[in-house]
Amino acid sequence: MASRRRADELIATGRITVNDQRITAPGTLAVWGKDRILLDGAEIPGPSRRIYLMLNKPFGYISALSDPQGRPVVTDLVQEVGERVYPVGRLDFDTLGLLLLTNDGEWAHRMMHPRHHIPRTYKVSVEGAIEDSALERLRKGLLLEDGFSGKTRVTLLKREPDRSLLRITIHMGRSRIVRRMMDEAGYRVVQLIRIAFGPLVLGDLKVGSYRYLSNPEARNAVQPIHRGMRLRHS
Repeated sequence: MASRRRADELIATGRITVNDQRITAPGTLAVWGKDRILLDGAEIPGPSRRIYLMLNKPFGYISALSDPQGRPVVTDLVQEVGERVYPVGRLDFDTLGLLLLTNDGEWAHRMMHPRHHIPRTYKVSVEGAIEDSALERLRKGLLLEDGFSGKTRVTLLKREPDRSLLRITIHMGRSRIVRRMMDEAGYRVVQLIRIAFGPLVLGDLKVGSYRYLSNPEARNAVQPIHRGMRLRHS
């Protein structure tokens, strides 16, 4: 409605009322969306409803609101929502799977901030039969060009002569970190799919489809995860 300085002027000149009380003192408290706040007799619209979405991101989409190169963006897939939402973090152009979108900035910040240690879990397909020594290096953490990757939970799901399938859980959201860890371990990633973000699991959501998170799901996602807790992933 106005800048902070302009809002102070509107208050000082008596143009604001809260619950039918004219307000002239800066710093008066009111709750947006609960209290009735008027400017020159016209009610200020309340906040938009909070939206939390889980999208199964397909290959070839950019985790952004727009792309200068004209490539498809993930918000193209959620246009029916009718509200402006934005990705929580990002998945690379060539990475598939669970991507969250929201219009709740505080929730997005808590999901992404390193101090909350919210894990991300991926299924990773790599070329060749991965060696046990490489799995142990991944678990202990690797020194990358931008620092230590941190300890990683790694489960070998399948090992064949031409391809191996792993489940990897990390606690950092640095750019292309899983691919860079696999490169450092000596293996090329064939396919990378994020299957979980904290307690939120992709499950059987179809590629290119999305669903709304319930309020309890959204609240639980930002709760601290106790060390040693075991999460079940599909």
